[in-house]
Amino acid sequence: MTWAMFVQHALNGLTLGSLYALIAIGYTMVYGILRLINFAHSEIFMLGAYFVLWGLTLFYLPWFVAIVVAIVVTAAIGILVDRVAYRPLRDAPRISALISAIGVSFFLQNLTIVAFGALPREVYRPAWLENPILMGEVRVLPLTLFVPTLSFLLMLGLVWVVYKTKPGLGMRAISKDIETSYIMGVPVNRIISLTFGIGSALAAASGIMWALRYPQLQPVMGSIPGFKAFIAAVFGGIGSIPGAVVGGIMLGVIEIMAVAFFPDLAGYRDAFAFILLIVILLIKPTGLMGARLEDKV
Repeated sequence: MTWAMFVQHALNGLTLGSLYALIAIGYTMVYGILRLINFAHSEIFMLGAYFVLWGLTLFYLPWFVAIVVAIVVTAAIGILVDRVAYRPLRDAPRISALISAIGVSFFLQNLTIVAFGALPREVYRPAWLENPILMGEVRVLPLTLFVPTLSFLLMLGLVWVVYKTKPGLGMRAISKDIETSYIMGVPVNRIISLTFGIGSALAAASGIMWALRYPQLQPVMGSIPGFKAFIAAVFGGIGSIPGAVVGGIMLGVIEIMAVAFFPDLAGYRDAFAFILLIVILLIKPTGLMGARLEDKV
């Protein structure tokens, strides 16, 4: 493999990994607060991409405006999912919330099939994202640079919210002890809804960029990226935002590099992620940067 090809594959891995990281952050934020895996998160990812298509074709919005509207609407749906499917089950057994999450996932997937149809849909991509940039011997699409750059900016914004704002302080307090947070006057339900909204907005942004990267929309498009982002969250340390970022980027780079070095195994590309999940659970169940968390009863 030449140096130019190595750089090309590394950039592709960084792009893919940054998308996994954005989705994984949503999983890890919800788990960190509620100890709940939100299996509807992959459908939230899918809805973000579909709402851009709807904004462009039904309301004739400019491309950038359609993206902003799609992210806002998807965040609102994430908050609605919490209020309808999860909030009534706060005090129920953990398995009830898990079943509810799976039910919401199937509901959103089938609702999308009814609303948009089951056939794959084409994605609009601005011309400036398709004109390749030559960097020496490396041929780079602007999208390859745009996706990780925007992803990292969104991640930095999230870090600022979590560690520098009052709602972020509430999130960290709830993640440590939800009962004490109630007693101390923290608006727990409001903070949890905000967490769902932020996670859903990041998932929508990732879904939109995923659709630009792999320009085809279909109602099940969130399934495999969602599973891999969950693996990335576990790999980095479920409940840890830095762990989700590190796990997502590492998973994307490993996946791309494994196929680059072993092209005959390209058909088993998705299997690499699941093998990694098994290995990390056997060796370090808390992940690379995760701490052991006590279950909340």
